[in-house]
Amino acid sequence: MPELSIVIPTLGNHAGLARALDALETQGPLERFEVLVVADAAEPEPERVTALAAARPYAVRSLRGRIPGASANRNEGWRRADAPVVLFMDDDTLAMPGLVDGHLAWHHRHPQAETGVLGHVRWARELNVTTFMHWLDHGVQFGYPAIKGVDAGWSHFYTANASVKRELLEDLGGFDEERLPYLYEDLDLAYRARGRGFRLLYNREAEVEHLREMDLDYWRRKMPRLAAAERTFVELHPDFPPYFYEMFTAALGRPPSSGRLRHLIKRVPRSLPVLGWLAWDSADRYYGQALGSDFIAAWRALDAPPV
Repeated sequence: MPELSIVIPTLGNHAGLARALDALETQGPLERFEVLVVADAAEPEPERVTALAAARPYAVRSLRGRIPGASANRNEGWRRADAPVVLFMDDDTLAMPGLVDGHLAWHHRHPQAETGVLGHVRWARELNVTTFMHWLDHGVQFGYPAIKGVDAGWSHFYTANASVKRELLEDLGGFDEERLPYLYEDLDLAYRARGRGFRLLYNREAEVEHLREMDLDYWRRKMPRLAAAERTFVELHPDFPPYFYEMFTAALGRPPSSGRLRHLIKRVPRSLPVLGWLAWDSADRYYGQALGSDFIAAWRALDAPPV
């Protein structure tokens, strides 16, 4: 029986999935893990997903989600998993050497059912990391720089590279695929796990590379879905503040920003006196205002009565 089951949901990203599956071939000994590739119910070419997963040197199965959404795909994967530990990845994340070792070693060291392991996600070295992509890494898409020490805290549970015991997933009933099909589904799972003593440990050496370029237009298109997901999350957990709503509201309430100093953030840390604050404040206002209008409009539309 494998020690680790790797669950990869996928939808329409055949080139990225192929690269992700190729990268796992470096994670020897290969008999320690299995891979479950789960095509979304909306995947237009499921036969291509099956073909990409076939003929791998490790154990792999191609599955199909019950309904559209990453939550349903991940649920299908972990419920069919044979290993006691489940690692969640994405179809655009490339395993770096030692990924499987890093997750398994820490789970062996911390066998408690309520202990999970967070690995690191960085932009793929082959990409041109723009100022906007750098900004996303500091509390928008991910928040790794905010993690001090080993304890990551439940709110950093990122299913691009995170592993948990299958026992905990069974206890929680998995991801909420009906109410949170995509976005906030991982935070919701971690929030519920917190009530069971969930502890998330951050192994910086267990790394994947994120193979996806992003720009403002990509994120603008994402805003309505993000707003709906956050709205649902805070309704389910009213003691949790609406993070993006508060961030974008604050940005839109300030004078318009030209973002003239935003490009400095790739070289200047936020902690640097004066210049660090000026550069990061410029970026926070510029990008927050660029995205905030779409987010807030979508949020308010949820209050409107149906026509």
